[in-house]
Amino acid sequence: MKPDRPNQPPTSAEREALLGVLQARFEKNKHRHAGLEWAAVRARLEANPARLDTLGEMERTGGEPDVVGSDAATGEILFYDCAAESPAGRRSLCYDREALEARKEHKPADSALGMAGAMGIEILTEEEYRVLQTLGAFDLKTSSWLKTPPEIRKHGGAIFGDRRYEHVFVYHNGADSYYASRGFRGSLRV
Repeated sequence: MKPDRPNQPPTSAEREALLGVLQARFEKNKHRHAGLEWAAVRARLEANPARLDTLGEMERTGGEPDVVGSDAATGEILFYDCAAESPAGRRSLCYDREALEARKEHKPADSALGMAGAMGIEILTEEEYRVLQTLGAFDLKTSSWLKTPPEIRKHGGAIFGDRRYEHVFVYHNGADSYYASRGFRGSLRV
């Protein structure tokens, strides 16, 4: 979590508190990461304090990050934002910097890709979003920008997903659009 002291790294107590939040979520949602043990996750986090700080920023902005698996080839632990709705601290954003700069008026504060980059996370791809949706019902009232293929983006569009009528939908919109109910979900490898 981001410390209350601007421009200061989190204290060991703040990091320990975040580890407690992550462990409680991990234990509560074992179906998301069958076969993984918290001790292994914690060891990787303690060995990568910068990644733990990034998870703190995901938590601070409402993402409720949780382990969703591991990469068999690299051993990396995969975290996704698992908040029921698109993270509240990451809404009302257009898709990317190009879209933000193209807006003539009523510009949002930032773009999804810009904010994700500043946080050190990646926006979920359509495939990752569909995997997330197998782990629960997400975005029943909101929607989330998804990493947009270049062939769509070059025409001014961007994609987003949500879940309605017990079905996952992926739609398109102008990349410069933004809505109070649309944010983005991120992923982090540790």
